[in-house]
This record gives sequence, structure tokens and C-alpha cells, in this order.
Amino acid sequence: MQTSMESEDTKKMQEMKTDLNLLLECLKYQMDNAFSQKEALVTIHSICQQNSNASLYFREIGGLMFVKNLAKSSEHSMVKEAALYTLGAVAEQNVYCQQTLCTSELFEDLTWFLSNNDSNTNLKRMSVYVILVLVSNNRTGQTLVRETGCISVLSQLFKTVLSKYELNLSDENVFQSYQLWSSVCSTLCVCVNNPQNDENQMLCSSLFPHANDWLINCMKPEIIRPICSFIGLTLANNTYVQKYFISVGGLDVLSQVLVQLESDSHKTLSSAKLAVVVTKTVDACIADNPTFGVVLSKYHIVSKLLALLLHESLDSGEKFSIVLTVGHCTEDCEENQYDLFKSNGLPLMIQVLTESQNEELNKAATFVLHNCKKITEKLSLSLGEYSFDENEEQLKDVNMKEKNLEDYWKKAKEILHRIEQLEREGNEERVQREKYKDYVSSMNINIQNTLKHLHADSSGGGPKAEDKDKSQSRKLQSYKSHEVMSKACTNDDQMKTLLKSANPVNACYRESGQNKTLCKANSSCNQKLREETTFEKKNFVSQSRNSADPT
Repeated sequence: MQTSMESEDTKKMQEMKTDLNLLLECLKYQMDNAFSQKEALVTIHSICQQNSNASLYFREIGGLMFVKNLAKSSEHSMVKEAALYTLGAVAEQNVYCQQTLCTSELFEDLTWFLSNNDSNTNLKRMSVYVILVLVSNNRTGQTLVRETGCISVLSQLFKTVLSKYELNLSDENVFQSYQLWSSVCSTLCVCVNNPQNDENQMLCSSLFPHANDWLINCMKPEIIRPICSFIGLTLANNTYVQKYFISVGGLDVLSQVLVQLESDSHKTLSSAKLAVVVTKTVDACIADNPTFGVVLSKYHIVSKLLALLLHESLDSGEKFSIVLTVGHCTEDCEENQYDLFKSNGLPLMIQVLTESQNEELNKAATFVLHNCKKITEKLSLSLGEYSFDENEEQLKDVNMKEKNLEDYWKKAKEILHRIEQLEREGNEERVQREKYKDYVSSMNINIQNTLKHLHADSSGGGPKAEDKDKSQSRKLQSYKSHEVMSKACTNDDQMKTLLKSANPVNACYRESGQNKTLCKANSSCNQKLREETTFEKKNFVSQSRNSADPT
């Protein structure tokens, strides 16, 4: 049986080689027949996509270099487009083909196609596609795209391809221009990231003002998603670029967009999902520089994020992104810490801890709780700034509220400690598991009672505050209490160390099925950014296939 299978594989391999040889001959002897050449190129692409060894063999017989030269020398635009499309597909399939094509000569040819006014939109799209494939996961490609001036041409296209903010995608010409622009965004993303390239990040940062204009004037998913991916990856782990982004008003623009999307999320599900995309970009900007969070306090972003957290449609990964951003907002900004307290953030974070089974989400919530401790230390000063005109009785009331806050914070910590203790006991004695569940259930009731009094005292004690707390408890998605805090840090220094590196856009992939510690939780957010870029890339390939297909 095995011999028969090997024989079948050998037969298929030989047929593949025969087909590629015939197709290459067809390309060489049909120079005057553009349609035949296009059909041959599309067929070559199809074969290489079906067989990973086909790309290597096509390179061995000289087909790769012939197609490269054909793309440059052919007088027919359709042949140029099909040739570039085939080059990109073959290079994407095989890293050795990618390395063979990764030359300054090809980058210069592609740059010429992009800058030539005679090139139609589809030819430019095919050129961008080849650049994207050559640069992806390839530092040599990232260097060549910069040294040949190709990245400068891409930047110019980013600014000029779309001329109107209205973006009427039902118009065929506008739609084709948008496809080109979206492809340029994806290509710029791989120019700066994976591996991270500081020099390319610096060059691409010059596009921030233009990106800001688009975010303000065209709040559509088709614009927000690619621009947020571009911004997030361009400033990732680069303090200088982050500071520049803030200096040109980028964080203010993102805040305004986030406020609007959060408001719209009460009506449409898509706005909630889009708000999470913007949230990740905000986090990428402040994760390495928590002091930048003061910019967000002007827009009460913390309260907006807490409101977004209650959206029923969000999954645990999206909630993790929100909670982690809240953590970075409150890490070193007193205004945001106070906003967290006023917006009932402490009860929400404790509720996340007691009800969620997601380890990353739990640790992000613990990060926020660690920041909450600072509120008790600084609240007196924060409230004092607003209390100079208060009478003596009102000041006494403020002091009493602060004392109550400290008391309830101690109770919350005590409850969390007891949950952690029970978790350890549960690991040691499995026969006590049912009893442990009863204890946790009882403690959840105690938490709710504690949080009810906490919010009542912090808000002024009125029935409206209590109703709000109950409403939020109902809205937050409920999970069974399980393994809560079993791996939480045991002291403040560990917590700071654990979460200091939680930059959401570090270049780190998360293996399928594994749970990382929060030191690597940053990969979760970065993966989302990459997934969006990868989706655009795959969509681009699919669209390219349609445009290159003679049928």
C-alpha cells in the first residue's frame, strides 16, 4: 500500500514538472499573444499554490527569473499584472523564492510601476502585493524597501490615492482606489513590524498627521481598521515615535474617535467591536509611557472603557484588551485613577476576578486593582483640589467617604485573599471541592454586599448609585468562579514587574491552545493587530486572483 502511494506521489510530481516546463515554453513562444501569456501565468500560479514543491522547481528551471523579466519588458499591462501576481504568489509560497526575488533591482522596478502615471490602478495593486510578500517576515526586504526609496512612494500613495473623505465604495472607481489604498496600508504595516524596524517606523511616522485627518473626517470601519493597525504597529515599542504621535495630536484624535464609538455602541454592535480596535491602538501608545495617560483623562476615557466593558457582545479577548488599557491608563495618572473610582471601576474589576475563567483577563483585572490601591493614598489630595470652597460640614463628609473607601478596599483585599487561600486548599484536597464552591459562592455574595456599600458611600449614598451598581452587575457577562487568583502575584513589586511589560504590540505570537502569563499577554493584542493586517493581505490576494483570472 505504501509503495503504491509513493508511486502515485512520484507520478503527480512528474506531471507537475511536465506541466510547468510546458507552461514556461508557452510563455517564451507566445510573446505576441498577451492573452495566452496571461492564461499561462495564471495556471502557473494555480499549480504552485497546490504543491509546495512546485515553486522550488519553477525556480530551478529558470521560470522565476523569466517571469520577473517578463513583468518588466512586456508591453501589455495585463501581462505585467499577471506576471507580478504570479511572482508574489510563488514568493509567498516558498521562502527560497522570496529570497531569490528580494533584490534592489526588483524593488526599483516595482517603485517605477508605482510612480509611473501610465500605470493603471490594478498594475499598482499587483506591484504593492509583490512588495508586501517580499517584505513580510524579512529584514532584508525591509531594508531594501527603504534604501530603494520604495517606502517613500508607498507613503505618497497613502496620502494621495483617496482624495475624498466621503468614500463612496459603491462607485467602482472609488472602490478600486480604496483597494489600492488598503493594500498600501497593509504593506506599510509589514515594513515596520515583524521584525520591528525602527528606521522604517521613523519614516512612516511622518504619515501620522494625514492618518489623524482621515480618522476625524471618515469614521468608517473601512478606514479605522487599517489606519489603527498602521498606527499601532508604527509606534509599537518605539518611545520616540510614540512621543511624536502625541505631539501631533494623535492620542487626542483616538480619544475623540473612541468616545464617539462608545456612544454609538449602545445602538450598533459593529461600533462596539470597532471601539475595541481603537482601544488597542490607544494602549499601544501608552503602554510604555503610562504618564501619557493624562491626555486621556481630558476625555474621561477610563469611564468610557468601563462602559464599553459591559457590552454583552464582547468576548473575553476583547474584554482583556479593554481591562489592560484601563490598567495602563491608571498606572501613573491620578486623574484616571479618580475617574476609575467615580465610575464604579473597583467593583467591576473585583467582579471580573470572581466570575471570569480567563487567566489573562483575571491578571489584567488584578493589575487594575493594584492601581486602585493608589487611589486610597492620593484621593485626599485629589478631592482637596475641588474642596476649597466647601464648608466644614462638607469637608467632614468628604473625609468620611475617604475613610469608607479605605475600609472597603481592605475588605475587598481580604475577600480576595480568602479566595486565593481556598484555591490552594482545593488543589491540595480535591475531596473538598464541593465545599470550596459553597465558600466561593458565599463570598461572591459578600463581595456584592461590600461593593454595594462601597459605591453608595463613594457616590454619596443615594439609591441611584445603588441601582447603577446592580445594573452593571447584571450586564457584565457571568462566568463560573474557577481558579481565580491561583497564580496572582503575592506582593506589589511582583505585580508591577508582571505587568510593566504588558505592551500590547510586542512582536510575539501566542501558540494555539496555550495560556501565557501576563508578561506575555501583550502578544494577544499584537496578534489581533496582525490578524487584521493578515486578513487584509489575504483579502488582497483573493481580489488579485479575480483581477488576474482571464475568465
